[in-house]
Amino acid sequence: MNDTQTITELARDFGVTTRAIRYWESHGLVSPAREGGNRIYSKRDQTRLKLALRGKRLGLSLAEIKDLIDMYDTAEDESTQLLSFLGALEQRRAALEQQRDDIEAVLKEITRFERQCRDMLEADRAAAKAPRKKVRGS
Repeated sequence: MNDTQTITELARDFGVTTRAIRYWESHGLVSPAREGGNRIYSKRDQTRLKLALRGKRLGLSLAEIKDLIDMYDTAEDESTQLLSFLGALEQRRAALEQQRDDIEAVLKEITRFERQCRDMLEADRAAAKAPRKKVRGS
């Protein structure tokens, strides 16, 4: 990556749309300089975008990402940022573990319903194959 990049270059390098970068800019995650009508993104912006994409991949909210990145700029002591990040990671892990438990419960329920449906189909097939008694007097 260069020391500065245009929005098109940044979008290409990070695999995002220019619209996404402008959205993050509107929320204060990046703040490019202007040269005429062009946005020029510094190394700082590039780093902030990289951190934002990592946060997104981890499932953090935009507000959480912004808070963590802003701490990076203002923290005199890196431990404050690391403790906040650990807290966010713990919350995300707990949410994902709960989702996993919920998914496992639903999968067990689906398996049970599938078994019930197959048993009912088998019973219907068996009943259809069974000889029927003739009714007298017809």
